[in-house]
Amino acid sequence: MSVADRLAELGLALPAVVPPVASYVPAVSAGGFVYTSGQLPMVDGAMPRTGKVGAEVSAEDAALDARQCALNALAAIDAEIGSLDRITRVVKVVGFVASAEGFQGQPGVVNGASDVLGEIFGDAGIHARSAVGVAELPLGAPVEVELVVAFA
Repeated sequence: MSVADRLAELGLALPAVVPPVASYVPAVSAGGFVYTSGQLPMVDGAMPRTGKVGAEVSAEDAALDARQCALNALAAIDAEIGSLDRITRVVKVVGFVASAEGFQGQPGVVNGASDVLGEIFGDAGIHARSAVGVAELPLGAPVEVELVVAFA
């Protein structure tokens, strides 16, 4: 089954690549890997919500944002290598969570990204990961995710 078929089966659509908000490119391939820049949870060019998780943004909403970040990263990867079917393994996920003081649920938030990658790629979506709490993210985003994938 192709990745496009799997996305459709899950009721998901690959979004358009989010244009960079500074001096970088969305993804770079080198040595059989694709490295994405940090992806914000943009939907149709807009941030669905802003604020810190544990204050203005619930952990549940932030997990949905992390899911969107992962889909945005996949769109950047698709544009870089021409087809998500070329992905052989999701290697690493790094999630940054804009955290209110005392919020310690970063792993649960980043599960939004990890879970959708597992749903899409099955065993090839199992990956190493970091979930980091930070004071602020670009454009007030509650979460940012970057991926490293292997491809053939």
